[in-house]
Amino acid sequence: MTDQYGRKIKYLRLSVTDLCSCRCVYCMGAEGVPKLPHEAVLSFEEIEEIVCAAVSLGVRKVRLTGGEPLVRRGIDELVRRLRAIEGIRELAMTTNGARLAEYAERLKSAGLDRLNISLDTLDPEKYRKITRIGSLSDTLAGLDAARSAGFTRIKLNAVLMGGVNDDEIPALAELARDGTFDVRFIELMPIGECADWDRKRFIPAERVLEVLPKVQRVPSDGVAELWRPEGWKGTVGLIRPLSHRFCADCDRIRITPDGMLKPCLHSAREIPLRGKHGEALVCAIAEGIGGKPKEHHITDGRTSDSLRGMNRIGG
Repeated sequence: MTDQYGRKIKYLRLSVTDLCSCRCVYCMGAEGVPKLPHEAVLSFEEIEEIVCAAVSLGVRKVRLTGGEPLVRRGIDELVRRLRAIEGIRELAMTTNGARLAEYAERLKSAGLDRLNISLDTLDPEKYRKITRIGSLSDTLAGLDAARSAGFTRIKLNAVLMGGVNDDEIPALAELARDGTFDVRFIELMPIGECADWDRKRFIPAERVLEVLPKVQRVPSDGVAELWRPEGWKGTVGLIRPLSHRFCADCDRIRITPDGMLKPCLHSAREIPLRGKHGEALVCAIAEGIGGKPKEHHITDGRTSDSLRGMNRIGG
């Protein structure tokens, strides 16, 4: 299905929980978040029904997010159920990697195709400060487990923060040299916990190209601009929602853990899906796609209009 601006919407990012095993400073407060009541979170049956409806409208890629999706009990069973839906070409997950040592083989066996793993620093102490309660060693063990399980072209996501991890750009990018990983640098967005941060924290991803050796642009079919330093097998990607707004190419919708469809990450508009079935559910999703805004406005010096932080939407 195409939206009113001619964009073909084929990508669904679906949050399966608002809970997380970390409390990253740009995502949630030090005390964490109020836990949604169990009955407020979409059941596996509801998720399966929603995904089937979205696929009937042309969605072909589904990404499971959180919070942290691996804290959701039975997540591998959900992967297995979604993998069985005809029409899904790619089933992916974004995770902080802390529980991958336990889950990687189970996820691969269940049919998960791709993994994106959050990794903002390679410094153990800095990792602890950014995540507040996380351990770098757990995430690194998760990377090893993912490779051993047979996952390939794993993407590592690093949120760029001026004065925090911009000094590690070369070291993080280096993980892409042999092609085991592809590294993505993501511009920090003024949403939720970091909406009022000092503007010095919000640095353009162009900084990455300034510190890497000779790089060449390579083709991409997503929102990330891909670059490859000379002699490297992997790619370094730039995701630039602020400095180079990519709304014209946005092909995604999002669904929150409590069943609200967000046509745009930075819009306040949410469409309830719970309680809808059959044609009514398909029509509600179609309404969201049809009403997807042309662009967001955070590049105009405004903070996000979203009523939720990232942990309540899905990264």
